[in-house]
Amino acid sequence: MPSITLDELDLRILGILQTDCALSNIELAERAHTSPPTCLRRVNRLRETGVIQREIAILDHSKLGATMTAIIEVSLDRQTAEDHERFETYICAEPSVTQCYRVSPGPDFIVVADVMDMAAYDELARRLFTSSSNIRNVRTFFATHRAKFEANAPVRFMSGKVGTE
Repeated sequence: MPSITLDELDLRILGILQTDCALSNIELAERAHTSPPTCLRRVNRLRETGVIQREIAILDHSKLGATMTAIIEVSLDRQTAEDHERFETYICAEPSVTQCYRVSPGPDFIVVADVMDMAAYDELARRLFTSSSNIRNVRTFFATHRAKFEANAPVRFMSGKVGTE
């Protein structure tokens, strides 16, 4: 896996972009305390090396109709690497699924899904979990309040070489 060395300027740029990726290069350079050409070179390098995977807009799901967040524990019967990869591919193809984590110990996966209501969750659960022969156990929790949601990586703790794919 190739690596890239991140310095303080890279970390400042990443921190700013995580807050607002819609800034112009000139605005970003100003906030990062560097010149626009240097800033543009750094951002392009961070994109090319995969440190910046993609730039997205974070939406308020409650304003779009999704009102329930389901946090789902999933345990598989078979535990091979292929079974884990197959499940990840299967579950990540579902548009309602916003996050999927392979975890240890406990269940094999934690899946987060946003749905309109209980009927929509029931339909999702039937479609995703009852049709798979490799699912041993599913346990779902429903969020009653979201105190914090961030998509930011803690760049202030990063330093030195970072592996990229």
